[in-house]
Amino acid sequence: MSLSAASAAVASSAAAYRYDTIRPVARLRFCGLRREALRFHSPRSTPQLVAARRSVVAAATAGNGAAASGGFDYDLVIIGAGVGGHGAALHAVEKGLKTAIIEGDIVGGTCVNRGCVPSKALLAVSGRMRELQDEHHMKSLGLQVSSPGYDRQAVADHANNLASKIRSNLTNSMKALGVDILTGIGTIVGKQKVRYGKVGFPDNEITARNIIIATGSVPFVPKGIEIDGKTVFTSDHALKLESVPEWIAIVGSGYIGLEFSDVYTALGSEVTFVEALDQLMPGFDPEIAKLAQRILINPRKIDYHTGVFASKITPAKDGKPVLIELIDAKTKEHKETLEVDAALIATGRAPFTKGLGLENINVITQRGFVPADERMQVMDAIGNVVPNLYCIGDANGKLMLAHAASAQGISVVEQISGRDNILNHLSIPAACFTHPEISMVGLTEPQAREKADKEGFEISVVKTSFKANTKALAENEGDGLAKMIYRPDTGEILGVHILGLHAADLIHEASNAIALGTHVQDIKFAVHAHPTLSEVLDELFKAAKVDTAVSHSINEPVAV
Repeated sequence: MSLSAASAAVASSAAAYRYDTIRPVARLRFCGLRREALRFHSPRSTPQLVAARRSVVAAATAGNGAAASGGFDYDLVIIGAGVGGHGAALHAVEKGLKTAIIEGDIVGGTCVNRGCVPSKALLAVSGRMRELQDEHHMKSLGLQVSSPGYDRQAVADHANNLASKIRSNLTNSMKALGVDILTGIGTIVGKQKVRYGKVGFPDNEITARNIIIATGSVPFVPKGIEIDGKTVFTSDHALKLESVPEWIAIVGSGYIGLEFSDVYTALGSEVTFVEALDQLMPGFDPEIAKLAQRILINPRKIDYHTGVFASKITPAKDGKPVLIELIDAKTKEHKETLEVDAALIATGRAPFTKGLGLENINVITQRGFVPADERMQVMDAIGNVVPNLYCIGDANGKLMLAHAASAQGISVVEQISGRDNILNHLSIPAACFTHPEISMVGLTEPQAREKADKEGFEISVVKTSFKANTKALAENEGDGLAKMIYRPDTGEILGVHILGLHAADLIHEASNAIALGTHVQDIKFAVHAHPTLSEVLDELFKAAKVDTAVSHSINEPVAV
């Protein structure tokens, strides 16, 4: 059964129940959620409706075996099977599209195999080691622990096993839904045409009504740095944890560098940061970065050099240490040479877009990134949209996060299914999984002030401390801060930043509020369980002061 036929069956089966069970809820409000998202409530289940719903599910899962429309081999072909491609593929099958995904390496991409997933396994170990090593913390909880230690290979195996498990889960989920997984390097050879194949084997050519580029990124290594994978390496190598050096330099103090500093110091290494900008953690809200330095850097065996470039790094060999030549970032004059046991290059990531065949469709990359508009539609060399071609994730450079890639992929599938969709990137959260964690969504305070000055409105800032939260104090983890930037004239939330216990989990209430257009004067009436860490945000929202003239219908009846 086609998806459209299944939908018709639902409509037919449900016709007798529609007027009795589905009522418009024009006055329904739920913490400011948009009314269109809550237009109807679900009817009571009946045998007829259950059967009809099952037919829709069956159509979605079986639809990938049906012929693609318009004489194409597929409705959608995705080049790259990372988190972004996987999210797009699953949503496409749900929409009844015949879908294939091309992967030249292994399913899961950077996130699953060389990024988010294995790094979280290492950070889980570092968090427990850090807690067990904190004698004062353990005694305050009435616990006694002696001589905590670790098995390096077992730690490395934990990370590798987790990546393997998640990779298997992703592969099986696509196979179960009928997504065709095609192995090889994908190249666009013309309009709606893709060639793929393995080295040494004949190529295959397929056609698709729509194509999504989701090839991701690779570690960026600046000129002058020699990688040997043993003593000078990127995050790809570091995640294997083949050694724990006594002294390691980390070039770059962003998300990747911070997380690895947490791992290495917990396992006994001394760390030296090398940062080109004048302050550590340059991408974070300055106030949060300052507090993070006090909590995550200063008390640990970490020192740092800011405002310098690592102009040359030579791996250790013949009994000599790793040599790092530092030059002033502004004057380019030599400052000093560091001698360390190892160096991790954490200077960001570069798009992996070579070999895509973009020249065949007159597309020119910009610093390697594929140019794409707000709908992820690829733009050609003269700025025109290339029909039926999209680019998501790290390859377009809009927001280099795995979950952003997945959200972009879902947005594209919505568009090719006939429903226009523009993703609000300011509503996408980010997190750094140090101990404690850092998370953020929206604008930093300087960014918000710049926007306010440009557009002519005022901003306000409110803050709450983890030291006032019962659950955090029960865990003896009171270090932390939550901060919100908002418009007092409208109640619009512009940005939220959290440093503290489980900050990465807490941020989503704020990101969802921004995504749904929920304003402070609405969400402050939401109820949070006590005692929970979520009350940190509850207090944050309640602390906000919005102009009384704002005409949001706070007193409207609330759904119960």
